[in-house]
Parts: sequence; C-alpha cells; structure tokens
Amino acid sequence: MWIERLDAGHALAYRELMLEAYDRHPQAFTSSVRERAMMPLSWWEGRLTSKVDVLLGAFEAGKLAGIVGLAFEPREKARHKATLFGMYVSADFRQHGWGHELMQAALAEAQKHPALKLIQLTVTAGNEAALKLYQRCGFIQFGLEPLAVRVGEDYFDKVHMWRQISMPETKGEEVDSPLSR
Repeated sequence: MWIERLDAGHALAYRELMLEAYDRHPQAFTSSVRERAMMPLSWWEGRLTSKVDVLLGAFEAGKLAGIVGLAFEPREKARHKATLFGMYVSADFRQHGWGHELMQAALAEAQKHPALKLIQLTVTAGNEAALKLYQRCGFIQFGLEPLAVRVGEDYFDKVHMWRQISMPETKGEEVDSPLSR
C-alpha cells in the first residue's frame, strides 16, 4: 500500500470510491449518492485540483482503496484551522490499519503548513470504530450537533472533534490546551 496526493488524473477512481461511500454509509456524509452521481467529471477533477483542499489516497495494487481530505480555511481570521473530511476506506480494504495510515498522512500534510494550529472534524455519533480511530490520533470531542444529517426519515447526530497541530505562539505565557495536560 502507498499513499499519495490525488490529482485530476484520479478523478474517476475518486468519484467511484466516494459514490460507494455515500451509498454504503449515507449517515456519515452530508452529500447523498444521488446528488453527487449527477455531478460531471469536471466537478470531481475540481475537487482534486482545489487550492484550498488536499485529498490523499491510499492505493493497493494500483486501486484506490481509501481517501481523506483536508480543507484549509481561506479566510484571514480562520487560516489557522483546517477541516478533515471525506475519510473512507473501502470495505474490501478494512482491518489492515489503512484508516490510521491515512490519518497519519493527513496529519503529516497538516504539519507542512506552519500557520495551521488545529484540525477539526465531525463523525457520526455511534460510529465507534471511527470515533476510536480519531481518538487514537489525538482528536478530542468538543461538541455534539443534534439532528445533523437526515437520511430518509432518520436523523443522525454528529460529534465535533478537534486536534491541535502546533502550539500557538505566545508572549511568555503558557497555553492551556487539553492536549498539553
């Protein structure tokens, strides 16, 4: 297995994997398979060539097996934050540690951005495997959004989590962070 940054040449494989994710786990994503399946290939290429998003893919024998994205905040007052999104490993490739490897690759990518101080994410409440993965990678819960996603007649809550990337610069003061305790 190897992990690399995705580009426009990966658009078909990225589309296929994301449509699988939306279909198999509709409660985990705010987009639906129906609305994303209608998007032209150019839209998927645009996601992969965005100036504010980085998408990483895990490959096994040349096949895209998993993905994770980082959306960097373009607004001046929020450039210290990024959002982790679209984390998914195909069912055929689970239980091999690839989710953890993708998370480590995303964290390594975040380290390349010196202005970045934290990463946020959301995970569907009740998705214990994902929640434990994020906790192992240093994320902590800071909130719960009730009724965040509606699938049919069912509603799902989202757990909001964050992880500090680097300590903010201070002027001789200690920074109080849950991760520094």
